[in-house]
Amino acid sequence: MTGATGYVGGRLVPRLLDEGHEVRTTTHDPSKEGPWFSDRVETVEMDIKDADQVDAAIEGVDAVYYLIHGMGGGDDFAQKDREAAQHVARALTKHGTERVVYLSGIVPPVDEDELSEHISSRLQVEEILSSTPATAITLRAAVLMGSGSTSFEIIRQVSERMPLQTVPTWMNSDVQPIAVVDAIEALVGALSAEVGTRSYDIGGPDRVPYAELLDRYAPSRAWSAPRWRCPSCPPTSWGPWPAASPTCPRPPWRPWSRACTTTWSAPRRTSAATCCRRGMR
Repeated sequence: MTGATGYVGGRLVPRLLDEGHEVRTTTHDPSKEGPWFSDRVETVEMDIKDADQVDAAIEGVDAVYYLIHGMGGGDDFAQKDREAAQHVARALTKHGTERVVYLSGIVPPVDEDELSEHISSRLQVEEILSSTPATAITLRAAVLMGSGSTSFEIIRQVSERMPLQTVPTWMNSDVQPIAVVDAIEALVGALSAEVGTRSYDIGGPDRVPYAELLDRYAPSRAWSAPRWRCPSCPPTSWGPWPAASPTCPRPPWRPWSRACTTTWSAPRRTSAATCCRRGMR
């Protein structure tokens, strides 16, 4: 399990343990205190940039959960993503690992040169992992919603911290949010699904514009900020406003605001829970 201390990994590991799986997690800093489930898992040191450590971490496991991706931190994040995936791919091939499960993002139905750098990088990682002999299951999730998730926190910051809500017209792009609990169930199901290498788009039952997510959050806040529709505000100008809040996640606001310009929804209305009930066929 890579990314075991992250938002998704920290919720996925306990579910796998409850299912009776033996779990090996990785850490790049063994001196740091581990998560609350540390005494129930095996933890090994692994820096994803170190091919030898990746090789040692993957040796002897039946499956790998790949929950690592860059969020626009630096100009070379896409290259770092590719190199990390290549390290894992080589280890999967060398050790004959049976399966790899990768949590990615929805890939809009457009030409590849029209994809954002963030989504293009995720697609490249998917292709690298899928090129191995292992069965590679890619779950392409849209906006992941849950308390503490990056997407939820940015929506909260825009709703609560901005005295004037600027809503650019590019926020009218549709998105298909998925609850983190549903994404976790899909990830668990992907471990045993009797399928070959392929990808699945996973999302909740509703497709809504990004701006409507602000409306849905509104009843939970104590006051209602005035809203101004701004047709000519590009993502690069809008992003720094919510990012100015000291509690706003950085640097994820950059790819998040760019992604708002593209429809992030599955081609058809299929929930993650439905995928799991059908054995992800």
